Amino acid sequence: MSRDKFELTDNVMYVKGVGPRRADLMAKLNIATKYDLLTHYPRTYENHTSLTKISELVEGATALVVGTIFDVSSRKVRNLTIINATLEDKTGELQLTWFNQDYLLKKLRDGVRVLVIGKIKYDSWSGDMAMTVQKVTFLDKGEMPELGIMPIYSSTAALSQNVMRTAVKNLLSSMPPLKEILPQKLLDEQDLISLDRASRMIHFPKNAEELNAARRRLAFDELFMIQCGLMLIKRETQDERRGISHATNGRLVNGVLNNLPFALTDDQRKVFLEVSADMESKIPMRRLIQGDVGSGKTVVALLALVKAVDGGWQSAFMAPTEILAAQHFETFTKLLDGLGIRVGLLSAKVTRTAKMREEIYRKISEHEFDIVIGTHALIQEGVKFAKLGLVVTDEQHRFGVSQRSTLEKKSDVLPDMLVMTATPIPRTMTLTIYGDLDVSLIKHLPPGRKPIKTSVKTLRGRKKVYEFVLEEILAGRQAYVVCPLIERSESETLADIESAEEIFDNLSNGIFADVSCALLHGKMKPREKDEIMERFRDGEIKLLVATTVIEVGVDVPNAVVMVVEHAERFGLAQLHQLRGRVGRGSAKSYCILISDMKEDLSRVRLNAMETTNDGFQLAEEDLKLRGPGQFFGEAQHGLPDLKIADVFRDVDLLIQARDAAQVFVDDAENLNYFANLRTNIALAYGDKFSQITEA
Repeated sequence: MSRDKFELTDNVMYVKGVGPRRADLMAKLNIATKYDLLTHYPRTYENHTSLTKISELVEGATALVVGTIFDVSSRKVRNLTIINATLEDKTGELQLTWFNQDYLLKKLRDGVRVLVIGKIKYDSWSGDMAMTVQKVTFLDKGEMPELGIMPIYSSTAALSQNVMRTAVKNLLSSMPPLKEILPQKLLDEQDLISLDRASRMIHFPKNAEELNAARRRLAFDELFMIQCGLMLIKRETQDERRGISHATNGRLVNGVLNNLPFALTDDQRKVFLEVSADMESKIPMRRLIQGDVGSGKTVVALLALVKAVDGGWQSAFMAPTEILAAQHFETFTKLLDGLGIRVGLLSAKVTRTAKMREEIYRKISEHEFDIVIGTHALIQEGVKFAKLGLVVTDEQHRFGVSQRSTLEKKSDVLPDMLVMTATPIPRTMTLTIYGDLDVSLIKHLPPGRKPIKTSVKTLRGRKKVYEFVLEEILAGRQAYVVCPLIERSESETLADIESAEEIFDNLSNGIFADVSCALLHGKMKPREKDEIMERFRDGEIKLLVATTVIEVGVDVPNAVVMVVEHAERFGLAQLHQLRGRVGRGSAKSYCILISDMKEDLSRVRLNAMETTNDGFQLAEEDLKLRGPGQFFGEAQHGLPDLKIADVFRDVDLLIQARDAAQVFVDDAENLNYFANLRTNIALAYGDKFSQITEA
């Protein structure tokens, strides 16, 4: 298959040597186009830069040796085939061994010239040096082996390293020089090599210096493109001509402050001042509030919603679940009592008939609601606001850039945007995900919040743990049990992990046989999940066995114990988020982590949960121990994929990329580079930055 014009968006089958079968195999590695293959970077490398003479071999070293084969033999030991041969060069002999590679018997013949790679050991029986061969390359007479740093790719059993390397080589040989996306001035300032050189050298570097230079350039590009994408979005959404200058805090805001049963903390006051300043500015607000579970973010959001209403605008609050939206509706309605603010709830439950849906849509469009609280139903096509001035999204990471931009488009003007997250995110990750937002932090919890006592127990202590839980329930309290899996997994690594279903059966038919128990997980229908959570909130269910579906849930002040089964399977940030489901009332609360703790890393991580209740400290620790990919997990949306950069290891490069992106986007002289930049952002991140790649 061939094509005259080279395009990175071409199907990978246009690469020489990649037919339909190999293309199907590559698709399993998320390689569909030439660009995907080009950016399928090696996961590691083998140093094949120098040959060693047999007389100079050192025990324990991994060596490359070239010589001639003779004295080939094989034998069967049970089901194992062992092949032996002797390798000879001008300086001596080396004993070679292969295990279970029968196919080599057709190729290994006396007089054949080969390159072998393997670890050297001393054979005490023969007195010779010996090698268990890791790799053999057959050479023609007089042929010199290809030396260098050899790439090792993530692959499958059906796609050998030779196939992957050959495909990449064929791609690179057919590829014209890549267009540069950065100005030479920036390359010089950052001491970066060209994009074309880096894209070639990352696959086949001649030495460590080339590899480091290539990796640095490509990692910078990844971080730079993300930052440019976020800043371009920020620039296009912070248009003074379409912004709203809200009124200063008036009667309604003061009314809410008077209605609150508590005084704002210093952090809450500080953050609300930042939000107020943004809202009163003509530039549309794009602000993130980060705050630990229970820190009081929602009160600040409510004040912002009311501030918009104070000036005659509507405001919208988007929650991640129906039950949480309903809880916010109840809370807001109580706190706004007597102020004349009309609050509406929009969710699937209250729009289950066409008539109900049309009535709520009408009230929104005719400004009969001042504040509308809802789920993702708020961004459905039929919803039209009369005068939308502010949008607040709760647990922002569950919506993503594209969804929040859809909500923004519900207004002719650009409404102010406030997003909130209780997921404690390290600063480096905040720069990566929320680079288009200004960030406010509520660090301290309100006074009176009792710390949750956290303890780690082994599987041997499980019986005593549940005896303690039963005591609390018999004393009138409620409890959660959280499990990592819904059903037993067939995966080898998860085979020993009991499922939520199994744990529920054991508990409800055992020690808690006389207690009202329920099972909750993500495969249930939304209405069924909401019904169970409502019964738990109302105290009808005493013990709730669940998966992480409760991570973002309702407040149940009477729930004072959380048991997390197989706690080693969760990240620290996620465990902290789960722990925040208890400790919401006046009673002393407990979080008990059950783990086999077979690995030292698990023990270190879980012990950190015992020593601190600071979510941000735990998040930093989690990022160090587990890395960014596992830190976020599959539930996080909107995070651009990083193929080569590491936001923890490359924190200095991230800061440099952010600073450079700020200058680049603000400099009109760089406009000539925007076309190539947009093209590369579209190739790398697709709809993650659809707002600017389609511009």
